[in-house]
Amino acid sequence: MRTVRATLQKLVGARVPVLLLGKGGTGKELIARWIHENSPWSDKPFVKVNCAAIPGTLLESELYGYEKGAFTGAIKQKPGRVELADGGTLFLDEIAEIELGMQAKLLQFLQDGRFSRIGDQEERRVQTRIICATSRDLVRETDDGRFRADLFYRMNVMPIRLPCLRERQEDIRVIADYLVETMNSRFEKASPPLPEEVIRRYEGYDWPGNIRELENRVGRYVILGGQDFGEFKSDVAALPPVLKARRDGIPMKKMTAQAVREAERAVILRTLQTYHWNRRRTAEALKISYRALIYKLKDAGISSRRQTTENGNSHAEPSSKPLT
Repeated sequence: MRTVRATLQKLVGARVPVLLLGKGGTGKELIARWIHENSPWSDKPFVKVNCAAIPGTLLESELYGYEKGAFTGAIKQKPGRVELADGGTLFLDEIAEIELGMQAKLLQFLQDGRFSRIGDQEERRVQTRIICATSRDLVRETDDGRFRADLFYRMNVMPIRLPCLRERQEDIRVIADYLVETMNSRFEKASPPLPEEVIRRYEGYDWPGNIRELENRVGRYVILGGQDFGEFKSDVAALPPVLKARRDGIPMKKMTAQAVREAERAVILRTLQTYHWNRRRTAEALKISYRALIYKLKDAGISSRRQTTENGNSHAEPSSKPLT
């Protein structure tokens, strides 16, 4: 990472394309924003486009804008993201997801900074620093015909590869301590620094979700007041299928909310089992009101005595005794 930073410091003042390579969760957007904020154009806009989230038919209008009446629904003129980023930085995240037809149009813009709004004959020109990012192997994508070679070479002026967290395990302690401090402030908590045995366990884990996974883990630790989950296999298994399938593309705010809910549910279930499903004693142990516990049980879908299976599903356990 020191090598990465040294390279970044040399290129921030040059308005040349930058290509950020790395797996999901390695911090590509963070690096893109760092480049912008440390450039001579930091007072100009930083505009992000998530290419994977915008269908191919809409991406052109999002990038270049359109004129009134250009198509059905175009009731007024709209500038595109390219114009909004004029003088600043345009960050094209997940660039490999763009369809081949749109890749050709993007190539023309990267070559000379010129474009036309949809429905307009006038050619416009902007001066924008382009930063592209992808988690895919663009060389393989090019060889397989899914990505244009000429566009790849145009983007590949300053490639920066961000290492996976498992390749920089000596950084885990520093990053985790920073995250605890940051999240204590964000969530108004006072959780202590991670214990040494937890740090050692973190340093021995592969972190397939990289820094994003570490951030979620530390977030749960802080929210639960300094409690770590121990086993790592439950981290991904506890997520609903939609999050497991798309965890690299989910907004941080949504992911954090889901993680909090899943973490609370796991703690409540564990405490209920400890106190033999006595809800009043459970509420006292969790230091919340009885009414708050009832609300959380309802929100988590826990309505009767349950046992949790290894795959995270809950099944009602027959009992002749009602919950206290």
